[in-house]
Amino acid sequence: MDQKVYGYIRVSSKDQNPERQIQAMLAEGITEDRLFIDKQSGKDFNRQEYQTLKRMLKDSPGSLLVILSIDRLGRNYEEIINEWKILTTECKADIKVLDSPLLNTTLYKDLLGSFISDLILQVLSFVAEQERTFIRTRQAEGIAAAKAKNVKFGRPSAVVPENFEEEYKKWKSGQQTAVQTMKHTNTKKSTFYKFVKIYE
Repeated sequence: MDQKVYGYIRVSSKDQNPERQIQAMLAEGITEDRLFIDKQSGKDFNRQEYQTLKRMLKDSPGSLLVILSIDRLGRNYEEIINEWKILTTECKADIKVLDSPLLNTTLYKDLLGSFISDLILQVLSFVAEQERTFIRTRQAEGIAAAKAKNVKFGRPSAVVPENFEEEYKKWKSGQQTAVQTMKHTNTKKSTFYKFVKIYE
């Protein structure tokens, strides 16, 4: 029986494009129905598509899991090592990391090969986590520097229209409806009542 081959793809957020990883998987001959794509952080393995894939690997011992790089699997050093062991022992799956030829369990079945593979895995997993830590640190430093320059984060505060007081009085006196007042002041319902609360 031919070995079943699955591809796992991960990008960190919904606005990132997984196309490069998809093309790499298709080049390996993996069909689209066997590609599993998560658009989520690699901080842990609580990802819907990954968990579905893992169940399929358990149901099909001897399958091959292909990933582009070790950081697509995850970014937490200890969890990557632990998950690798689960995939290879409990799920009885082979793993192939495209950009790290030594991380290919189909090639290294002897003791020395397993030792080399485990060593490379630990190094790359450590590097993946260090990179994640570096990104978080860099983001925190960037935010701190921006705040020091009085850069405002979040949505900008709405500005009260110049004619708000006049139109507000018309509304309160019954000369016009709230909808008409919102139209005259060019405000949405939530913004209008926010201004009313502030004014009152």
